[in-house]
Amino acid sequence: MKPKSSEIFIPGPSGRLEGKYYKNPKFGSPIAIVLHPHPQYGGTMNNKIVQLMFNIFLNNGFSVIKFNFRGVGKSEGIFDNGQGELSDAAAALDWIERQNLDYSQCWVSGFSFGALICMQLIMRRPEVNNFIAISPQPNVYDFSFLAPCPTSGQVVYSENDELVTNESITELDNRIKSQKGVEVLFSKIKNANHFFKDKENDLKLNIEKYIKEKTALI
Repeated sequence: MKPKSSEIFIPGPSGRLEGKYYKNPKFGSPIAIVLHPHPQYGGTMNNKIVQLMFNIFLNNGFSVIKFNFRGVGKSEGIFDNGQGELSDAAAALDWIERQNLDYSQCWVSGFSFGALICMQLIMRRPEVNNFIAISPQPNVYDFSFLAPCPTSGQVVYSENDELVTNESITELDNRIKSQKGVEVLFSKIKNANHFFKDKENDLKLNIEKYIKEKTALI
């Protein structure tokens, strides 16, 4: 039988946030949150890649939450250019931590604009052990705040991303590589566009491989 996630509302900084949550019944399960793309370009927690990520975490033994940023779906508030959305993400992380006081690892993930919020969140939250940033846009957003990147993780990008230059990804990779003590794996999905059209399975296999390696130590 397929595990069921439940609809939830969590308290956010500008009102309640609508989300979906799955609690793994096993003691000491790792936790994860999944952050969606840009609200002003149609990004919601029902995005295909966000749902894919949610299912990967669920199927790999995590308790996991995805939610709508303020002003999206049934979430209260209005778009706040990233600052408020970062606060929303912190509230979601607070919530899942309270629900799982026995958690063994804490992961943050995000897609596109969600990848930016993911990377900003790991700078603020020392308890995060690992992250997965999918299709970040270092040519659109300034990632210089990763100084230094505080935790190991995976950056997944597309070979033929129409919204992101290869140079900006290489620059981001080089900046993080020069830092000691963290290992950030840059994974390229061949022949894929920004949204991984027809390449969802390649994306899934790549991320699952990374998660299985990192959680095998629990």
